[in-house]
Amino acid sequence: MWATGGDGGDDGPLVSAQRQPSQDASACPSAGVSKSQSPAPTRSYPLSRTPRTIPAVRAHTPARGPGWKPAKGLRVVVSDRELADEGRLVAGELGLAYGGAKDDVCAGDVRLTLNDDEGADPESYSMTVRGGRVNISGPAEAGVFYGTRTLKQEVHGGGTAPEGVVRDEPAKPVRGFMLDIARKHFTAEWIEDRVRELGDLKFNQLGLHFSDDQGFRIESDSHPEIVSQQHLTKAQVKKIVDLAASRHITVVPEIDSPGHLGAVIAAHPDLQLRNAQGVATRGAVDISDPAAGEIVDDLLNEYAGLFPGTPWHLGGDEYQALTVSDPQASYPQLAKAATDAYGSGATVADLTTGWLNDRADTVRAHDKNPRAWNDGFFRGTSVQPDKDIQVAYWTGKEIGARQPLEYLREGRKIVNYNDEFLYYVLGEPLTFVYPTGQRIYEQWTPLVVRGTQPVPAKYDDQILGGSFAVWCDLSDAQTEAQVAAGVRMPLRATVQKLWDPASPELSWTEFRALADRLG
Repeated sequence: MWATGGDGGDDGPLVSAQRQPSQDASACPSAGVSKSQSPAPTRSYPLSRTPRTIPAVRAHTPARGPGWKPAKGLRVVVSDRELADEGRLVAGELGLAYGGAKDDVCAGDVRLTLNDDEGADPESYSMTVRGGRVNISGPAEAGVFYGTRTLKQEVHGGGTAPEGVVRDEPAKPVRGFMLDIARKHFTAEWIEDRVRELGDLKFNQLGLHFSDDQGFRIESDSHPEIVSQQHLTKAQVKKIVDLAASRHITVVPEIDSPGHLGAVIAAHPDLQLRNAQGVATRGAVDISDPAAGEIVDDLLNEYAGLFPGTPWHLGGDEYQALTVSDPQASYPQLAKAATDAYGSGATVADLTTGWLNDRADTVRAHDKNPRAWNDGFFRGTSVQPDKDIQVAYWTGKEIGARQPLEYLREGRKIVNYNDEFLYYVLGEPLTFVYPTGQRIYEQWTPLVVRGTQPVPAKYDDQILGGSFAVWCDLSDAQTEAQVAAGVRMPLRATVQKLWDPASPELSWTEFRALADRLG
């Protein structure tokens, strides 16, 4: 039984009907396709080989047959109207006609279908190439989309989708790329190009760190005074978000606080944190001042509608008040606020944790899931970070650094941003060096959260995935084009290990050659 649609290329309501091959050749746009383009499988064909894609497919059952290649006159059809966007996209990419919702069968068809596989990973799919046709099915639109990405890679440059069945799904639900657009302005067009690249590689999150000491890079209606001269308009951001959604990529915004707020402080110097001697503390707002929380909440509330996805990054890292030997003595106003709020014995770390929880409350009111950097979580505080705040683990070098196991034993979920492998820091300041795809491909897995040693495999389910990150500490060190070239192979290596953490079948030399062939 197959879902059917009306005549023409519409995507109207579908009803169930038995689908049989069309008996009238003239009814199919492929009627003029030569028989050599879709011959019947026979034993004269060798057994097919597993397709070569990035990331590699998890399983392929070989078969004998001609496989499938795009050709003029062939079409993409859907069995479910929800797949119209995916159908139109892949049809345009492969130079095929989009036939809409159809129940007939034509030579050379690519058919997209939603199945009823309850409980299956919504990002999973199967792709069957048989008898000169392709059927891609999955339990949700995302999985079907990923099937079209596999097909696109298979036939790239005149290739053939091999006969047989691909069954594929990702190991990790978070496969991210984070971009620091606060320290360096990136054009909307450049970001859109990355979205297309990420979509073809089956990434599903794009992080935008758009507020920091050096700049605030998205138009604001609530606080226009903080916006940098070079910035993205909300219309440009909406276009990026919509393009990302069409590739099943969620844009994850980050307004970092209570540190890294220099651009906000520049317009509101009264919010600047100062120590007992009156010396300003870089990038930090005075969290004992209610006005500091109010302006950050204004911004969180303002942008909640611009970013419709559920993940939200609250930052929380490198609050400079906590990098001194005695925060209570250095910042007596913070110490007083802590004891006023949480009682005798409360510390500046308690007050900072309360700030993080308050910001989490703000985004939760918009049905967002909060995330924060690991150095925004502190050991031994009486105030505990809310349990649902995901840990974005990037370092282990901060004062009082906590090992990943401390978070995992608490039952927390972690997103892996390991700065030993996944940090591309412009200008290579401090001890950073540009990461190589080879090192990620050969040495990193999602279990390698800090440094080079993996955490025990029993915690694998708590590690949601990972994110490759571009930080623009020395913003002029590279151009946009150089950044795109520099992250090209690291991105491909990262997604390979997030899709399948096992040792890859291809050597690095083979993998790099495949990437070059696929473009």
